[in-house]
Amino acid sequence: MPDRAPQPVDRTLPTEEARDLITLVREIVQREIAPHAAEEEEAGRFPRELFSLLSESGLLGLPYDSEYGGGDQPYEVYLQVLEELAAARLTVGLGVSVHSLACHALAGYGTKEQRGEHLAAMLGGGLLGAYCLSEPSSGSDAASLRTKAERDGDAWVITGTKAWITHGGVADFYTVLARTGGEGARGISAFLVPGDAEGLSAAAPEKKMGMKGSPTAQLHFDGVRVPDARRIGDEGQGFAIALSALDSGRLGIAACAIGVAQAALDESLAYATGRKQFGRPIADFQGLRFMLADMATKVEAGRALYLAAARLRDRGLPFSKEAAMAKLFCTDTAMQVATDAVQVLGGYGYTADFPVERLMREAKVLQIVEGTNQIQRMVIARHLAGPESR
Repeated sequence: MPDRAPQPVDRTLPTEEARDLITLVREIVQREIAPHAAEEEEAGRFPRELFSLLSESGLLGLPYDSEYGGGDQPYEVYLQVLEELAAARLTVGLGVSVHSLACHALAGYGTKEQRGEHLAAMLGGGLLGAYCLSEPSSGSDAASLRTKAERDGDAWVITGTKAWITHGGVADFYTVLARTGGEGARGISAFLVPGDAEGLSAAAPEKKMGMKGSPTAQLHFDGVRVPDARRIGDEGQGFAIALSALDSGRLGIAACAIGVAQAALDESLAYATGRKQFGRPIADFQGLRFMLADMATKVEAGRALYLAAARLRDRGLPFSKEAAMAKLFCTDTAMQVATDAVQVLGGYGYTADFPVERLMREAKVLQIVEGTNQIQRMVIARHLAGPESR
């Protein structure tokens, strides 16, 4: 079968700087990420040195203020960088998204002194972050979290367990949501916890269907002391901070999902135009042509949806509903397109010799993380019809 190299996505970018940025990302992808993705995922190898390279290249702080080491890029541009990274290896694209999520609380709600002390290292100093909201008994119902932070003089003592933590055990810092007051959302506060804090430990990484190179683990807080200077925002403001971060994080997941879908489409096109049956490329047969057309249409629609939401965010307008819509549609698209890609390749698609089986396994998790797609439908419906009757 002749090789058909995938064509780069034709992107609409707002500045020449943004175009140069995408060129840089594509060079890193071709040189450092794509050649090793399949092997490292199969081996379950976390590419920590790659995240150091991304930090040195200015790619871990793109949507944040340059005053603190960020890239001053609009979300419209940052998300397209995520898409390019995720198309090559989801472990990397989603890892950058999670790191950005972990920086959100300090960048948006920290004091000037806190930002000055910590943010530059987080955005461009080679550090890697993680976000700690979920717990074994509180996933979708995040406001019921049980991890406690109790005041002890000018410090807080954190005790409890966090679950499903991307970069758990390898991160340099954790943004942690813990209960400092009564039950419910108003009793939660946010803290910036160093990765080497005494009393903090990680369980063995979960054995997952996909994204084997990205460690996901429980974190145990056994009397972890954190100075009050590392509390972010006011006491009781943590849940509001978490929700604002998740709106942005959902756009990151949407962009990663379109990256996975684009990669699956590219593989399908390469195979369908090269594979011959009955003396003709299988791309000549109408059944497959229509399938490819539907796959491409869904990818373009998802990209347009997440970019529309990003542009609202960049203009300072409400975008919560649109973020939920983008996360819902784009992740469902990734699952459908990756599944169709396996079908296009037939028996070959079911083998590890071709990347579409890995893409299909990876796509599934995107319908679950940062709010399941059932939760996204609830969020959208509340914006449309108001809260549910009690």
